Amino acid sequence: MAISASERERSTRAEFDSEAGGIDQEVVTINFGPHHPATHGVLRLVVQLEGEVVRELVPVIGYVHTGIEKSCEDKSYWKVIPFVERMDYVSYFFQMEAFCGAVERLVELEIPERAKYLRVIHLELNRIHSHLVWLGTTALDLGAISMLWYCFRDRDRILDLFEMSGGQRMHTRYFQVGGVIEDIPLGFEAKLREFIADMPTRVGQYEALLDRNEIFLQRTRGTGIVPRQRLIDLGVTGPLLRAAGEPWDLRKVFDYLAYRQFDFRVPVGTVGDNYDRYRVRLAEMVESVRIIEQALDGLPEGPFIADDRKYVLPPRSELSTSMEALIHHFKLVTEGYRVPPGELYYSIESPRGELGCFVLSDGSAKPARVHFRDPSFVNLQAFRDMCVDGYVADMIATLGMLDPILGGTDR
Repeated sequence: MAISASERERSTRAEFDSEAGGIDQEVVTINFGPHHPATHGVLRLVVQLEGEVVRELVPVIGYVHTGIEKSCEDKSYWKVIPFVERMDYVSYFFQMEAFCGAVERLVELEIPERAKYLRVIHLELNRIHSHLVWLGTTALDLGAISMLWYCFRDRDRILDLFEMSGGQRMHTRYFQVGGVIEDIPLGFEAKLREFIADMPTRVGQYEALLDRNEIFLQRTRGTGIVPRQRLIDLGVTGPLLRAAGEPWDLRKVFDYLAYRQFDFRVPVGTVGDNYDRYRVRLAEMVESVRIIEQALDGLPEGPFIADDRKYVLPPRSELSTSMEALIHHFKLVTEGYRVPPGELYYSIESPRGELGCFVLSDGSAKPARVHFRDPSFVNLQAFRDMCVDGYVADMIATLGMLDPILGGTDR
């Protein structure tokens, strides 16, 4: 990676000198990161500046080097779930759904309707949670520190709900092959309804703070524009693509979980600048609230996990009365279950775009290969197009609006 950056630096400098007609123009190569506070994680940017104008930009990744995908090959399917949660650590429910959904399709296991609704509720809560982290940190990059406190105030209420249902505020391991690990407890629905009643008003408050802020508007309008077709060619998905006017959302395109049963719209932008990206994500939070409200109103009765003892743990109530259930529980947790040979790719709409999981099974209790199509990694390709010939200050704003999670990029 360092070699390619050096080669690009030399070619860009020679091209610029040629266009300048021999005039001695100073082009300075600056290193941003990998610990720069404005790089949203362990990301390095090699940037060539002419004054304050970005002439070339090379993202350099690989500093997190978790090796999660490779580690999954040494774990049983049961134990992979906590691993994949740690990739995009802001959207952990989506990582769980991508992996569990892929395995469920490999073993041809249908999950109950109630489990589908419960998954949708937690996924859309996690989408709001992710967008709140994005909004607070991006506004902080632009000097609006108050937004960080307001966004994290509401994010904390979502974490309280996750703690109620899964026992943990982050990395809950709530999704399980076959459904969810536990039904929602008493008091969860009332607390959730209170939150979704307040959230649209909160989004209105965010808009009132930022849409009337002249500094924010000047930093976002008309900056970071990339044509819609160019984004499609690069494989960019999610809010970045929708902000350019392309209404591509896997919740509408593919039939997974219970999304076809809910009425919601896909927010799109017009220009595809940083302001459109901001507006699309705010509108998505409101749509997520609509989906959660419909899921609560139509939440089916019945089991929260499939009754297939080959892949699903026996009920906890049986462990104290049945030796067979206790032995089965022990073997599932320690040895796991075997998955028939085959391969499958399963994709969902994460807060950053298409998140896909490829699982290859060789018939054993451990996956032969686990590979994720992480949207942060793919979307990072468009960052150079967003920044070249713009100001270095706009580069910082654009990186925030890109919303990359480096745990997913390096995984």
